[in-house]
Amino acid sequence: MTSTLPAATTTTVPAQRRSAREPRPGGRITPPRRLRSSRPDLLLCAVLLAAVVVVQGWNITAYPTLSDDEGTYLAQAWAVQEGLGLAHYTYWYDHPPLGWIQLALLTWIPAWLSPDSMTVGTMRAAMLLISAASAVLLYVLARRLALPRWAAGLALVIFGLSPLSVVLQRQIFLDNLAVMWTLLAFCLAASPNRHLWHHFGAGIAAATAVLTKETMLVVLPALLLTMWRHSHRDTRKFAVTGAVTACVLIGLSYPLFALLKGELLPGEGHVSLWDGITYQMTRPGSGFILEQGTGSWGVLQSWLYYDRVLIVGGLAGAVLLLLTWRWSVTARALAGPALVVAILALVAMRPTGYLPAMYIIQALPFLALVLAGGTASVAHAVLRRGRRPDERRPVTGVRYALAAVLVLAAGAHVVPRWYEGARTAMTAEANAPYRAASHWLSTEVDRPATTRVLVDDALWLDLVHAGYEPGLGAIWFYKADLDPAVTETMPRGWRDLDYVVASPTVRRDATDLPNVKAAIEHSSPVAVFGTGEDRIEIRRITAEAAPGGAR
Repeated sequence: MTSTLPAATTTTVPAQRRSAREPRPGGRITPPRRLRSSRPDLLLCAVLLAAVVVVQGWNITAYPTLSDDEGTYLAQAWAVQEGLGLAHYTYWYDHPPLGWIQLALLTWIPAWLSPDSMTVGTMRAAMLLISAASAVLLYVLARRLALPRWAAGLALVIFGLSPLSVVLQRQIFLDNLAVMWTLLAFCLAASPNRHLWHHFGAGIAAATAVLTKETMLVVLPALLLTMWRHSHRDTRKFAVTGAVTACVLIGLSYPLFALLKGELLPGEGHVSLWDGITYQMTRPGSGFILEQGTGSWGVLQSWLYYDRVLIVGGLAGAVLLLLTWRWSVTARALAGPALVVAILALVAMRPTGYLPAMYIIQALPFLALVLAGGTASVAHAVLRRGRRPDERRPVTGVRYALAAVLVLAAGAHVVPRWYEGARTAMTAEANAPYRAASHWLSTEVDRPATTRVLVDDALWLDLVHAGYEPGLGAIWFYKADLDPAVTETMPRGWRDLDYVVASPTVRRDATDLPNVKAAIEHSSPVAVFGTGEDRIEIRRITAEAAPGGAR
């Protein structure tokens, strides 16, 4: 629907003073220039945000299962808090440290008030702040891209309440932090005020996102496209140049840090940024994502298990928007988010690349935004496009009846699956074995200060709080084979250890770690918590134990 204002009225009213309800070409509604002054937007966002926080926060310590990656990032944040360096072991440039520095700031106050609470399960609560901030930023971005209020709310709901989002956003992953900064960058790039500082800020936020999780680098072209479309023609060159300059200069601080420490290039006796990058680029691939039986195929199936609608619908919507951007106003508005989805999908489809389970986190807000935008386009096509002023009531009734049928069909398909996912997240107990193992190691070992235990990082901080020596008493199992600072203290190898906590992660990766594998083979279980593949065995190491003693 086009504007019905007389030409004289249109030319005498400045664009920035037009009503927030004035239709734009293509039927979209111009959002208020300042969302904080729009009570309906604030009320809708607040209500939906409260629902998201409740669903994501309820039972957060018990589900999903604690992961070794969560423990690693939190242990590194703990090391920063304690002034021990950038990691609880030798920092080897596996990721830029800004991510867990932010975690250290987020968890500083609760860790200061109660040091024993600095454990993975408890500190997951800090991720609620990140999820809430990301949800608000997504709503703001949707409105700045001129989606109607209900569609912006739909994007927030999809992003915050999808079972896939609930599971992944609860966990202490760097990707969640990086997504928040990326959404902030897009919000600044799409600012309707078009101030130069907004674009400089977008560049700073983008650099922060990349230094939080380096894989966010691949979405910067989509951010640049959004900035180009929303910048003023007269200041576009300055805006883009300023944003790129800010991003590059801040990004260069990471290699500069390595250079100043003498760790930029490989050398004898020290780690290097070059080695870290080389490792990440040459990791064994997970295989083609669409080839059944590969690691990437398994990861994809785990995503689809939680939510097919978000992934399939978001991908289809992104493709459609990119194909129709020349003819559709909505497609042009959402070109940046659609490009993000397309880029991340193409990267995931590399047959030689490594695909971690948390990779999908980077795409979640943009999948939700594209899906909500596509829904808004369908609603506009059904209810408004082509409608004539003299249209008869029966025809109008058919339009609304069709819209109601589509809504009911979508709800019937989505709501039961999402309800079941939310119910599982809010009631399931997945971490009882970890808590039981932590309690046993805290109460049943006579001299924890002199005991050496191989453990995964999900339990590492629990043992530190229980009195085990950080790093050399409570030993992250990888380091028993890969860190010279640890292996030098083990001249007899596995014989210098007392216990090994054989969690699923430890048993899976022990194949490639000789000391860990030997420790399991030359040990006997003294306590077992849980059953099946998810069990956790506490095994006492004895030289007399026969090889193959692991169950």
